[in-house]
Amino acid sequence: MRSVFTFILLLFLTLGAQAQIITAPDSIKAGKGTRKQQLDKIKARKNRLFTDSLGGSEPANAVLLDTTLFNKYGDLLHDDPEYNPRQPLWKPAAQVLGINAVFMGFNRYVAKADYGYVSPSTWKRNLRSEPEWDTDEFGINFIGHPYQGTLYFNAARAQGYSYWQSLPFAVGGSLTWEYFGENTLPSYNDMIYTPLNGAFLGEVLYRVSSNILDDRTTGRERAVREIAAGLINPVRGLNRLLQGKTFQVTNKEVYEKEPINVTLFAGVHRQNRNQDDVFGAGYNNAMLNVQLDYGNPFELQKRKPFDLFRLRAEFSESKQDTVSGIINNITGYGVLLGRNNQVGKLDLLTGFFQYYDYWNTRNFDLGALGFGGGLFARYPLSRQVNLYTNAHLGVIPLAGNSTRFAPDENGLRDYVYTTGLHGKLETTLSLGKYASAAFVYYHYWLKTFEGLEGSNSIGIVRPRLTVQVFKNVSLGYEHFGYTTNRRLEAFPIQRSTITDQKIFLQLFLQDPQRKGRYN
Repeated sequence: MRSVFTFILLLFLTLGAQAQIITAPDSIKAGKGTRKQQLDKIKARKNRLFTDSLGGSEPANAVLLDTTLFNKYGDLLHDDPEYNPRQPLWKPAAQVLGINAVFMGFNRYVAKADYGYVSPSTWKRNLRSEPEWDTDEFGINFIGHPYQGTLYFNAARAQGYSYWQSLPFAVGGSLTWEYFGENTLPSYNDMIYTPLNGAFLGEVLYRVSSNILDDRTTGRERAVREIAAGLINPVRGLNRLLQGKTFQVTNKEVYEKEPINVTLFAGVHRQNRNQDDVFGAGYNNAMLNVQLDYGNPFELQKRKPFDLFRLRAEFSESKQDTVSGIINNITGYGVLLGRNNQVGKLDLLTGFFQYYDYWNTRNFDLGALGFGGGLFARYPLSRQVNLYTNAHLGVIPLAGNSTRFAPDENGLRDYVYTTGLHGKLETTLSLGKYASAAFVYYHYWLKTFEGLEGSNSIGIVRPRLTVQVFKNVSLGYEHFGYTTNRRLEAFPIQRSTITDQKIFLQLFLQDPQRKGRYN
């Protein structure tokens, strides 16, 4: 009996030792070669041990990891608190006020904008007045202000605060700006949209910059990483300088990371001139599409905000297909909480998500903040052939939607403020690295609460095919179509259907630890 007990004890000790094999897999050790040599070995080892297997939900050797410290790819689950301590509350608060002071100084002394001339009397009036729904340009409200919100958010996030702890700083920055930063009345839409979608984009920028940074590196590589991360997340770059991290060299990885795939599309956007035309007379414009896919939706782990997100942005060189600039659309989602399961061969993720939508088309403008439930599924049909599907249904508490008619009753705004619902479906049949067939459908149901009374129903469909032509380069075709059914009480019903075609080359930069090509 004693020998059996001893055998069982040794077995558990052996398994425990295996579970700790990657406790410090990324440490630089003296006398083991140069930093570059050791980093190359660390990277090769992690790729060998923890590469996502085709048809599976996680690396086969993930059992070797201490999952309280690392994800299934050997990366940290949290920023190392020793190197990223949470700073005293006054530091991010002071930085938020400093950001507002910089904007105020620019508006008054550089731009010399009328709204930039503030004084105690304008502050007193704003504090005593009821907020309004403002008349700013569409792009300012639904792109500019969310970006301003990222600065407030990262003032805290880059100083050791978590996602939820950083959100109040975005709210506070927006409120102080609305009441003290301009001489116009504070606006309801900015106090909602700026902090909430600012937190969305701010967390995306923070996580992308974490994937770029590596404080173990030195020399030219370190300089390139610092500059790139600083351009993506300026507030974090500033804080790294103030905290001495820009030049600090560590012996181990200190940032939370998840695998990330980058997809670039570049080609021709063919726009049909007339409604209901398919391959009719029209215009040809150059287009560029950038898509980031962060995290593995099918990795078995305890979910945290934005350990899974997608952000997609499309640009065109011509204004014929847009109204306010070269940005055609920016769409994305990020998980706030979720749970993974496996049912036979079917991998599932159910969760609660935040959504960001910005569309600037010939027929409609839409900027939306959304929250809702989502379901991700993967079904392996063979070792390399997989069917990926995700479906979402959410609430839109605030959106701006163009009227395409005369300005509203104020005579200044050609869009209305709305609430509503959205439904989204994305499904991809991936034939390994050789080809893919995708179908995407979005629908928005919007009801006006401020502006010209009415409603709008918008449907967007995007079937797409790609075929490999060389390694990670594919030739693709996308048929883009959208319909609107706009009903305004003071104007006739407007229905329209417009289709476009896109032919492009796709460059797919796949993280070796995030295989499956579910882009």
